[in-house]
Amino acid sequence: MQHSIMLAEALDSQRRSEKRRWFMLAALFSLLLLSFVLDIATGPSLLDLGDVTDALLNKLGAPIEVARTTEVIVTNLRLPIALMAIIVGGSLGVGGAEMQTLLNNPMASPYTLGMAAAAGFGAALMLYIGSLGLSSQIAVPIGAFVCCMLSASLLFGLAMMRHITSGQLILAGIALLFLFQSLLSLVQFVSSPELSQQILFWLFGSLTKANWTNVTITAVVTFACMSVLLKDSWKLTALRLGEERAKSLGVNVTRLRLKTLILVAIMTATATSFVGIIGFIGIVAPNIARMLVGEDQRYFLPLSFLVGAFLLSSASVLSKVIVPGALFPIGIVTAIIGVPFFFWLIIGKRR
Repeated sequence: MQHSIMLAEALDSQRRSEKRRWFMLAALFSLLLLSFVLDIATGPSLLDLGDVTDALLNKLGAPIEVARTTEVIVTNLRLPIALMAIIVGGSLGVGGAEMQTLLNNPMASPYTLGMAAAAGFGAALMLYIGSLGLSSQIAVPIGAFVCCMLSASLLFGLAMMRHITSGQLILAGIALLFLFQSLLSLVQFVSSPELSQQILFWLFGSLTKANWTNVTITAVVTFACMSVLLKDSWKLTALRLGEERAKSLGVNVTRLRLKTLILVAIMTATATSFVGIIGFIGIVAPNIARMLVGEDQRYFLPLSFLVGAFLLSSASVLSKVIVPGALFPIGIVTAIIGVPFFFWLIIGKRR
């Protein structure tokens, strides 16, 4: 009898926990929608939120009359940028979540493990050598993607070695971060002042180059990788219990670690190659998601995407209102948001 009561209480507690997690997902999704509309409405010419909503509904097929000027601004200029903010922010959030899961470290992210620095070096190198005769809009993303994958490949090689611990992988990532930052500084040092300024602008991170082609590519890559990660949600949740316990539950830790690293690297390389280096989203978003829903990857992974998307979308709004009429680099905005949280995380961990 007592056993039945305890079981019923456990089931009731589980149901309440599930409801709370679904509520968190719904709440973040609602905040993201609001930020998305605000991102489209803000800019050099402010638009009415009602007009923006009508234009979006019209784009979805609703028979709503919209002024031609508003329709052009929303559809052709601001909608790709707003969507890119959501996709890239979500991609970085998911990448950071899985890095922290694999390495059991709340400070781990594609940014802190050197992938973003490698992408920056690849982009700078392409600009320095003249884009190999290609358009810079094509050559720079290719250079960033290739170097980001090169950095990730070095981590893959270490992950495949036997007896390599999570702590050793983190140290290797930090070493790669300093290596590619040094190479990037070298390229800037030997570049002309004009080229150095162009490289610096790319490193700040910007969504202004977003168009329907690169938005589509980034979305397809991100959601394809996320769907594969969600299929492994049970294994990734088991990994949070510790490598030895995960192995005892039948999880091939080496294979899971390698597979997840590859997926995170592809997402990070794709996102970074189009928008430049955007830091702290990959650290902040997963930690917020973890505080809200815990470690269950069925909820942790989607919420990390939503939090990352919301943070970058909000940063996009702030970048347009900090200096009216001017576009503030979004990478600076995310750093301003991320650094205080980073210090709070360090102090909280110490306590």
